[in-house]
Amino acid sequence: MEKMMQFKGKALPLADIDLPRIGALIGVGEDEIHAVLDVETSGSGFDDQGRPKMLFEPHIFWRQLGPGAKRDQAARERLAYPSWGEEAYPNDSYPRLIKAMMIDAEAALRSASWGLGQIMGFNHEDAGYGTAQAMVEAFTESEANQLDGMVDFIKATHLDDELRGHEWAAFARGYNGPDYARHGYHKRLAAAYARWAAIRDTPFELAS
Repeated sequence: MEKMMQFKGKALPLADIDLPRIGALIGVGEDEIHAVLDVETSGSGFDDQGRPKMLFEPHIFWRQLGPGAKRDQAARERLAYPSWGEEAYPNDSYPRLIKAMMIDAEAALRSASWGLGQIMGFNHEDAGYGTAQAMVEAFTESEANQLDGMVDFIKATHLDDELRGHEWAAFARGYNGPDYARHGYHKRLAAAYARWAAIRDTPFELAS
């Protein structure tokens, strides 16, 4: 049996320069990046055990597995079900994720959201990685890797224009899904941006 991932690496925090440096790659300042991070993870990419912040989604695992014996087993163990919201999520998703990985490791990793930007594992290619496992392993090393993946995802899904233009509803629809308004996601983004816009930014110029 393959050795189970430990989900722990160097867990390096962001440096002050990382937000303007990485944001500049898509033409935004640190205020726009801060807004997304605040809404997704309150600005921190690691939990109190030094693991990437993560939420395992059983309804996504259901889809990722597809019909068959693996999904039947996952359903019996309440690791997979057809619709979001069938059960309350635990405070710590890692025990459930690890059980799901024993059924299908890559499908389980694709069924969770990861790091500062809560990028879904199934979006690993848009985040710049060949597999969900490769993405997660990089995310254990640093918040800068997590932020890079988030910005790559925003660029790959053509949401950078909306972020630059502060079109919060359009950005929220693409980033968070069609139910964004129900959760006030766009309003929280706008409020977070307004808070950060009132704070002096770290000076940065993109090298030519």
